[in-house]
Amino acid sequence: MRFLAVCTALAASAALTGCGQSGGADAAPTRVTLWLMKGSASDDFIGKFSADFEKEHPGIDLQVRIQEWKGIGDKVNDVLAGKSKEGADVIEVGNTQVAQYVETGGVSELTLEGLREWGSSDWLKGLSEPGTVEGAQYGVPWYAANRVVIYNKELFANAGIKTPPKNRQEWLANTQKLDKGEQQGIYLAGQNWYVLAGFIWDEGGELAVENSGEWSGALDDEKSVAGMEFYKQLQVLGHGPKDADEETPPQSDVFARGQVAQIIAPPGQAAQIEAANPALKGKLGFFPIPGKTSEKAGAVFTGGSDLIIPDKTRHRGQAVDVISALVSEKWQTELARTMSYVPNKTSLAHVVEGNEGAAAMAPGAAQGRATPNSARWAEVEAKNPIKPYMTAVLTGQDPRTASKTAAAAITKLLKQPAN
Repeated sequence: MRFLAVCTALAASAALTGCGQSGGADAAPTRVTLWLMKGSASDDFIGKFSADFEKEHPGIDLQVRIQEWKGIGDKVNDVLAGKSKEGADVIEVGNTQVAQYVETGGVSELTLEGLREWGSSDWLKGLSEPGTVEGAQYGVPWYAANRVVIYNKELFANAGIKTPPKNRQEWLANTQKLDKGEQQGIYLAGQNWYVLAGFIWDEGGELAVENSGEWSGALDDEKSVAGMEFYKQLQVLGHGPKDADEETPPQSDVFARGQVAQIIAPPGQAAQIEAANPALKGKLGFFPIPGKTSEKAGAVFTGGSDLIIPDKTRHRGQAVDVISALVSEKWQTELARTMSYVPNKTSLAHVVEGNEGAAAMAPGAAQGRATPNSARWAEVEAKNPIKPYMTAVLTGQDPRTASKTAAAAITKLLKQPAN
């Protein structure tokens, strides 16, 4: 309110839009609003960051507003269109949402700042690529999280497996050893398409490709089919359903029964497993999803968040300052250690050493990818022709025929006009 009063007093001057940016000692601080999503950062982190930021920027009053994921798209679009009563100067968005918001309009381009200030050449590709539209940077990588293999150390030891596998062939061989009787070598639901995406990328395939601005499905490419064939080899070494995803039933509940040697999941699911079965406390380990060779981990879908600035903010310079602080080494380190995330740069992977789950994520994050950077991809995920394709292959249908059907369905969805 103090800021508004000062600005009202200056309303007759042409300097209105710059109010609060370079006033004297008595000038009211500029209120800058940061939207963060629920669960992305702890109250402790937010409190520390806010206090430190305001100390370093005495002219800024930073207001952090926590938002729910449900219904966030409409709220963000209202801000971008200048229709929101709340307003925001910096907004956390899912890394795969950036292209949708850019197409809607109202997102500020940040190419200059990214190249100059934020070390963009070192960003994780799974965060930076979906934040880029037609060569321009709109989303600034904040943090990443991805899947790893969570395993039962006791079952591994009983099978004589002393170290986690480093490549696919070792992984298959170990999983075959572990798959005996009622014990499952791995629980892998038939429609876990995020896991499939990593196998496809490892083979050099794609979910969809862009040509001259037109997107089309690519599951029928031979390399993409090879990724599905590896998925089938792995999935049969357990009793996972062929016609359901990893939440039907929740795979953490299945693992908690104690007769599953491995699941592929974010490391945070270990806490859910231990809560369901305290006897497993101390028996869970983590390793990166193995790649085709031992030289590098397998590709993974990178989840996480980017930061955007609305075009209509009156405080772009201060909003840039907020992002600069959030992506600095100091606060990337604090966030990664507090929340067990992977930092936004490959050079900062070392900061999670000592946190077994987060450390297992880091090698995969370096090979991480995001879903195709089409504003229509949300339609693909909503109707998701990938899931029935996977079930078809796992139940014996010809992979090439099934993949053509799925690729055509994806192409049709990607060519639909915007709503």
